[in-house]
This record gives sequence, C-alpha cells and structure tokens, in this order.
Amino acid sequence: LITIFVALECFSLCSYLLSGYTKKDVRSNEATMKYLLMGGASSSILVYGFSWLYGLSGGEIELQEIVNGLINTQMYNSPGISIALIFITVGIGFKLSLAPFHQWTPDVYEGSPTPVVAFLSVTSKVAALALATRIFDIPFYFSSNEWHLLLEILAILSMILGNLIAITQTSMKRMLAYSSIGQIGYVIIGIIVGDSNDGYASMITYMLFYISMNLGTFACIVLFGLRTGTDNIRDYAGLYTKDPFLALSLALCLLSLGGLPPLAGFFGKLYLFWCGWQAGLYFLVLIG
Repeated sequence: LITIFVALECFSLCSYLLSGYTKKDVRSNEATMKYLLMGGASSSILVYGFSWLYGLSGGEIELQEIVNGLINTQMYNSPGISIALIFITVGIGFKLSLAPFHQWTPDVYEGSPTPVVAFLSVTSKVAALALATRIFDIPFYFSSNEWHLLLEILAILSMILGNLIAITQTSMKRMLAYSSIGQIGYVIIGIIVGDSNDGYASMITYMLFYISMNLGTFACIVLFGLRTGTDNIRDYAGLYTKDPFLALSLALCLLSLGGLPPLAGFFGKLYLFWCGWQAGLYFLVLIG
C-alpha cells in the first residue's frame, strides 16, 4: 500500500508542475490550483481508505498479506471493509475522472497547455487503472459484489454524462475532457469482468487504441493551435480546404474515438463489450 501511494503521489506532483509551467497564463494558474486542490483531496480520501485496510488486516501493508490478515482477524465481511471500499472507490474515481467526481477535469484540460493535457489524459488514466485493478481484485476479493455494483453505477453515470455533455461543448479541449470521462466508463467494464472472460485483455486492448487515437487528436489540436491560436470548434470549419492532411487525420482520430467501424476504436469497443456481455453485464453494455 505504501509503495502504491508514494508512486501515485510522485506522479501527481509531476502532473501539477507540468499543468502550471506557463506561469504567466492566468487560466493555466487557475487550472493548476484546481488540479492541486482536487488531487490533494482525492489522495487524502484514498489514504484514509488504505488506513482502514491497514487496521482491519492487523497492520499488513502487502496486498496479499492484507487478504490473509482479514481472514485471520475475521474482518473480511465487517462493516469496516465497506467503509474502506467506499473511500478507496471515491479516491480512485477522482483520479480516473469518473462521474460524479469529474468536475475538475474540463477546467484543467482547458486551462493547461495542450501538450501537457495530451500527456495527462493518457498517463493519469493508465496509472489509476493499474491501481484500480490491483486494489479491487486482491484486498476486496471477498467484497466483489459490492465493488461491482459501485463501479457499475459510476460507469453508467460516466458514459451518459460524459458523452451527452461533450456534444454541447464549444472548446475542443473541453469536448475531449468530457469524452475521456465517457471512455473511462467503457474501460470500467473490463475491470468488473476481471480475469474471467478476457476482461483485463479487452481493457488493455481498448486502452492501447484509446491512447493512440487520443494522442493523435491532441497532435492535430496542437498543430491547429500553432497556426490559429484557438481551440474553438467553430474555427475548425473549412479546415479541409486549408490543410486536407490535418483535417483527415483529425477526422480519423475523432471517428475512431467515437467507435465508428471499421476503425480501430470500433474493434476495441466491440471486444470490450463482448467480454462484458459474456460476463452477464447486459445493462452496462447496452448503455455503452
């Protein structure tokens, strides 16, 4: 637990510094402050959940030893485990930008420099997903029904809110921020399925496609921003007549993120949804 928390916080500190390296930009400073405050709050909630696991297991810090400690102390079905689960889920929800813990994400995406946003949109998700798969699968093995239900609710909220609000945005970076919230909702299906029915394999496959398309989209936004100095969606009108290659590249990346066949994003989602369907997550797949 200590190694996980220290590694996550070292990454978070680097992210805070990167998001605010343009010190003279007021929006960047505002975004950094929001990111720092929300990140600190989520870390506090997360470590409080860890402290419950530490206490209930008899002072163990290794993940597998925590399971053994919970069995030895007969605490694996106690109310304290539910409290730890709730706090850890909320902490991870902030890190993953799951609804309803996503409020900081659009402001940070919009205010931070675009290359930094591209970095944060990928690496922060990968780090938090790695944490989620380890924490939920090992210490909360005996509470699988409870955390499955919690994650299903968060995934449904993220998929619905993220995609619906993304449609109404006028800033390209804010639109991608809300889109990333919806995308993480899909990925949660793989965590719930777990090792059975290729859940983790489908999650990794989808994340590889998502990372590629997301970085491609942000590369196009950076190039467009260097030429025009704006990220307003309306300013992209007529881009094909000015730069056909940039317009086609951006269109392919966005359509792939949307899951349009026969692009890579479609097959990633198909694999993920198929694994979810095989595991009996019918409602979650239908919402997706």
